[in-house]
Amino acid sequence: MEQSDTVDNIYMRRCLQLAALGNGHVSPNPMVGAVIVYKGEIIGEGYHRKCGEAHAEVNAINSVKDKSLLKDSVIYVSLEPCSHYGKTPPCSKLIIDVGIPYVVVGILDPFPEVAGRGIKMLRDAGIKVKVGVLENECRALNKRFITSQLFRRPYVILKWAQSADSYIDRIRSESEQAAVFSDAVTSALVHKLRAENDAILVGTRTALLDNPTLTVRKWTGKNPLRVVIDRRGILPETLQLFTGGNPTLVFSECKKRVNYKNDIVKIKCGDFSIQRILSELNRMKIQSLIVEGGNIMLNAFIESGLWDECHIEIAPDMLGEGVPAPEFPGVLRYIRSYGNKKIFIFINPDNDFF
Repeated sequence: MEQSDTVDNIYMRRCLQLAALGNGHVSPNPMVGAVIVYKGEIIGEGYHRKCGEAHAEVNAINSVKDKSLLKDSVIYVSLEPCSHYGKTPPCSKLIIDVGIPYVVVGILDPFPEVAGRGIKMLRDAGIKVKVGVLENECRALNKRFITSQLFRRPYVILKWAQSADSYIDRIRSESEQAAVFSDAVTSALVHKLRAENDAILVGTRTALLDNPTLTVRKWTGKNPLRVVIDRRGILPETLQLFTGGNPTLVFSECKKRVNYKNDIVKIKCGDFSIQRILSELNRMKIQSLIVEGGNIMLNAFIESGLWDECHIEIAPDMLGEGVPAPEFPGVLRYIRSYGNKKIFIFINPDNDFF
């Protein structure tokens, strides 16, 4: 029954491929994939498809046609099987009940109600368990979930587009058009990013100048929760942020409730910090946040250190002058090229736990 590391890695990579299919659909749950192997052959696969529905292990076990083979099989799962009753029964108990004798796990679940209890339940039942296969890859896949569990805040992605000479816009009034750096391809990628994350945030000035919708229109998927900071309650109800039937969360210190239909989080002036905003979003089970604000908002996140990734689209255009792009101490992770445009992905070296 012993598996070599090479074989374990092959099946765990398949778990990760399956798990990623749940991206954008399972939050606030983690993405999980499971593979069942009998004598070197995959006989069952599954992944967590949607929050509240069956977990990966359940789907994998249900996909096995001949259940008698399970007593001589290995189940690979990218995240520790759960041990508690939530919206679904414990997966550890199911594995025990169907008689699978060997479980290979990518990483332990940081969720306090699991956190090693699933592994203990399996071992107490006499099941052999191996933990830590492709651990880094499994952790990176669920960076949003893990950040929420360990640090009690969303995983924060900063995003902006800029000219080749490092300006994110021209100096303009509300009636003037913004400088456009994205094309059809990179705009679609922005919408893909939105579909994969829980919320998107802008500040008051960006809401007024750009009047964005902050929805997914050029990609398939759910709209993120729209979040806007409006400390003084000055944003008009006619903005696209407050239309279209999609919810918008407003952070404000305005005592009087404005008359547009949305949820307001009232924060006292002395505690209007990035940390407080992220804590409130975490309390609402928001695990990931895209910040698409202007340079004031972006710089506030950068100065706080409370960011994890930064996506910068650089176009060949030259503005000569304008609103300067933020400067930050990020570490370049990789570059993607799309025609004459490039997207640079940076990570925060102080928060690089993945």
